[in-house]
Formats: sequence, structure tokens, C-alpha cells
Amino acid sequence: MRQFIYYSAKGRTSGNFDDLMKAGRLDIACHAVIASFFLSNNIRKDVKLHLILNGPPDAPKHLEFLYDPEIPISKKDVGGLIKRMLFKYKKGQKLEVFPGCFIEKKSIRDLIKEYNDKDVYLLDRNGEDIRNVEFKDNPLFVLGDHEGIDKKEKKFILKNFNIKLISIGKVDYFSSQVINIVNNEIDRREI
Repeated sequence: MRQFIYYSAKGRTSGNFDDLMKAGRLDIACHAVIASFFLSNNIRKDVKLHLILNGPPDAPKHLEFLYDPEIPISKKDVGGLIKRMLFKYKKGQKLEVFPGCFIEKKSIRDLIKEYNDKDVYLLDRNGEDIRNVEFKDNPLFVLGDHEGIDKKEKKFILKNFNIKLISIGKVDYFSSQVINIVNNEIDRREI
């Protein structure tokens, strides 16, 4: 199973918002959900997506998504799902809000620490070209939103965890496009 960690430095951490763009650009997080799971006329069953929201008022929040045939495909519906997950958060618990949709309070550091014995790759324009990297089963890919991963967090992660920097090239893409490109690379290799 491939996994993605999507980090949003300003993603709102409570459900009291009406506009995804004004909620720390949660619209971008919605696109990441769609890119992670959906194919033409199909849904990926071999993906786990982690959203780390680090914005106000109660950062951080970790939203985890697993395969569920009922995951909505539209940005509006995914936004509503995220909003409902945030409303249902219970302090001190990892809660399954809907089938395959979990929420808890957890930082990107703590999440990566859980996977430190796995193959973890941080998407970075200065990393090794993805086409030259040999992936094993169950890779974990870390990427940020349009602002990237906070410099302090990135420095800590690179210093304290076994992470390899990889790149999809020198052109900047939307986060959802990066997920699609990585999915395509893994699909082509049949991992």
C-alpha cells in the first residue's frame, strides 16, 4: 500500500468555516484527496492518505483516509467530509468518523516517527529524480501544500528521521498533480 502525507501549514483545524479557500486553503487538501484515490471510472484501493492540518485554532490535526467506495469525488463533497470530520474530533481519541475516515490530534513529526522504519520520501525539487529511485513495497511520500512544509518542521524531519529527498523535476506543480505523478510512477512499476 502506498501512502501520502499532505501537510498544510494553515489548514483550519476546526469545522467552523464556509469557504475552503479562506480556511487555510483546504480546497487544495480536497484536491489532494481526489488525486490520491480517484481514477477514471475507478477508485484506488491501495492508498492511505494522511492530511496534517497545522492552522488555527487547535493545531495539529491528523485526518486519515483509507479506501471506501463511498468517498465523494467532488471538491465540494470532500470539503464537507473534512468539515464534518473536524466537527466530530474528540480530544485524546483517534476517532473513526466515517468508514475509513479517522481524526486525531497528531503532528507531522509524530506521524513520520511511526513510519521511521519504512521507506519515507520527501518530495523536494532538489531531491533525486523519482525515475532513478528504486521503491520497495509500501512507500510513504510526504509533500506540502502551495507553501510547502514549514522550514522549521522540514529541518527537524530531515535531521531526525531517515527520509530520502526525491523530485519529480524542476517544474512546480500543484500538490494534487504531484500526487498524480507519483501514483503514475508507482503504477508503471506495478508496486
